Amino acid sequence: MHRAGRPIGAYEDDNYPFLLQEVYFLQQRLHADLPTLGICLGAQIMARALGASVYPAVAKEIGWLPLKMTNEGKDTPVRHFDARHCNMFHWHGDTFDLPQGAQLLASSEACQNQAYGWGKHGLAFQCHPEVTAAGLEAWFVGNAYEMAHEKLSIPQMRQQAASHTLDLAHQARLFFTEWLRICGV
Repeated sequence: MHRAGRPIGAYEDDNYPFLLQEVYFLQQRLHADLPTLGICLGAQIMARALGASVYPAVAKEIGWLPLKMTNEGKDTPVRHFDARHCNMFHWHGDTFDLPQGAQLLASSEACQNQAYGWGKHGLAFQCHPEVTAAGLEAWFVGNAYEMAHEKLSIPQMRQQAASHTLDLAHQARLFFTEWLRICGV
């Protein structure tokens, strides 16, 4: 099961009532220890499903930045995304508290809780291990207003994507292969 990001907050139930169903659904999956991967909004909804708070970050984190593994993260498939191997793509304006019982696996300079594990098969990333250069083109179009507001250069972001996505894709293959094997998939 994979839950990915969207440009909404995991706490915006009044505007997006389906979030309550997502929280409940993820509570059931996580407590059954079923393989569950949350990315960005998915990580935030997972945190909320596990009883943690989700809220606006002090600043948005957008762009290609390294991850720093915790000691626990070095012993998991998340280690494939260590800064020695690749930079990760980040695009979020919210953050969350680490759920009680979760294991912090990675951080970034701007965001303490970048990756965490829950149980044997729950894994969450605030950053985006799934992005490709082609896939980011849709993000650039769909988020043109936000990019202009944040004074982000689309040509520069495109150039950075070309520089980083091949390494990220290689590391993502290693990560997903190992994680799916651990999950028995």
